[in-house]
Order: sequence, then structure tokens, then C-alpha cells
Amino acid sequence: MKKLFITAAIVLAMGSAASAQRYCVIDTKYILESIPEYKESQKKLDAVAEQWQKEIDAKFQEVDKMYKSYQAEQVMLTEELKRKREDEIVAREKEAKDLQKKRFGYEGDLFKKREELVKPIQDKIYNAVQKLSAGRMYDFVLDKAAGATVIFSDPKLDKSEEILKSLGVKK
Repeated sequence: MKKLFITAAIVLAMGSAASAQRYCVIDTKYILESIPEYKESQKKLDAVAEQWQKEIDAKFQEVDKMYKSYQAEQVMLTEELKRKREDEIVAREKEAKDLQKKRFGYEGDLFKKREELVKPIQDKIYNAVQKLSAGRMYDFVLDKAAGATVIFSDPKLDKSEEILKSLGVKK
């Protein structure tokens, strides 16, 4: 009897603790896409990335052209000239790959540019979420855009519009 009473007390305590937790759901992708500054930043990033990609493509085309020229002239070259041309082709290819890594690699120029343009907007959203959470006393906030698996959420729990309103974005 005592075990049954203790088990029932634990189950009731857990149930009341679980029901006491307050939460809401937001969609940061939707919020970001609704902010005009984010759209402008994304356009700038796309333009910079396209420019850098053209620069890299031109370098790789130059390497390809050098290689084809080498292929055509290979039979007429001495061993020393062959080695020199091969080294030159390999060096140019390495330059192109290094530039590609510098621009698009992990923590490369594009990453830094994205951080420069987009991070302030993300910080504004984060601060608005914190303010909403503190004001409404939410225990946690789920982001359905961030890859967290939210199979179902009641639309009443989605506070994305409130976040946009607090940021001054009109839809």
C-alpha cells in the first residue's frame, strides 16, 4: 500500500511539473524572410558569391587551357620543358583551389561576410525571442525551422508574428 501511495505521488508530481512548463513555437526561417534587411543582405551575399565564383571559374579555365596547350605540344618538348610546364600547371591549379578554399571554405570570406551582414539581424531576432519568453514566462522556445523535429504544433503556439511585430516588421 505504501509503495502504491509513493508511486502515485511521484506520478502526480511529475504530471504537474510537466504541465507547469510553458513553451511556444517560432519559425525563424519565416521571420528572417519577412525582414527586408535580411533580403537585402542575402542579395548582397549572392552577388559577392557570384563574383567570387566567376573569378575562381576563370582561374580553373586558365588551368584547363594551359593543360590542353601542354597536351598538344607535349611531343615536341624536352623533358626539362615538360617538367617545367607540368609544375606551372600544378601551381596554377593549386592557386585556384586555394582561392576557392579562401573564399568558400570553412570560415572563409563568404562565411565572414555572412556573419557581418546577417548576424546583427539574427541577434535582433534572438533578443526579441528572449523578451517574449521573459514576458510570457516561457520555459523553452522551439524553432520549427532549425531542424528540430516538430511533428505537430498548434498554430496558437506559433509566436512568429509576435516576434515580427516586436521587431517592427509589418506583414
